[in-house]
Amino acid sequence: MAMKTPVHPGAIVREECLKPLGLTVTEGAKRLGVGRQTLCNLVNEKESVSIEMAYRLSKAFGSTPETWLGMQLAFDLARSRHLEQTIQVERIDAA
Repeated sequence: MAMKTPVHPGAIVREECLKPLGLTVTEGAKRLGVGRQTLCNLVNEKESVSIEMAYRLSKAFGSTPETWLGMQLAFDLARSRHLEQTIQVERIDAA
């Protein structure tokens, strides 16, 4: 059974953090201490959550940096599952 692709963390920021607080991307970026384009790229799912952004999101909206990075990792892994079939590597056993 195919696993459903997790939601991009940028969508969480957009829908669960900015919208409920009535924050625009411009205001959110200012409050996070990042450029408007940086936050715009994240909420439009064009960029990943970086370690630095994970700390900023954690401080601004709660949760932990590990949670934000975990969401990004889950998203990235789900989207890359097709690579597993294309990578041909034999298992290396101890001698």
